[in-house]
Amino acid sequence: MSKDPYSAFVSVMQSSMAGHTRQALSGVGAVLGTITSTGLKLDDFKHELQDYLVAELPGLLSVPRHMYKGTSATLESENWEGKEPKTSFYIGEDELEDVNLSLNEGLKPGDRVLAVRVNSGNDVVVVCKVVNGRG
Repeated sequence: MSKDPYSAFVSVMQSSMAGHTRQALSGVGAVLGTITSTGLKLDDFKHELQDYLVAELPGLLSVPRHMYKGTSATLESENWEGKEPKTSFYIGEDELEDVNLSLNEGLKPGDRVLAVRVNSGNDVVVVCKVVNGRG
């Protein structure tokens, strides 16, 4: 009894495709990492990366109506020492155009980040800082 040649061919093709798929996806996906003083250290890669990208978020910032509490002073009240009048400042609702949230400016060594591999794993983009959810 000989084996069906088509079954053997299908088996070889399935095995080969599974291997290629594993290889193609091994360098792609999200990973946690740590910002260092000289670069980025990914949890699943033993070398530090000095060349990485950081996400920026351009857009429109909508600010709801809010209040600031504090003290107010005028030129005439400079020598009121300790007697500055307490006051509240109400800021109306507003929209600020062309706002850019630059994540890179807020990252410092030791910060944990979420990074995504792109371009078949050739580039890494830091998407956000990651903090403990328990407080």
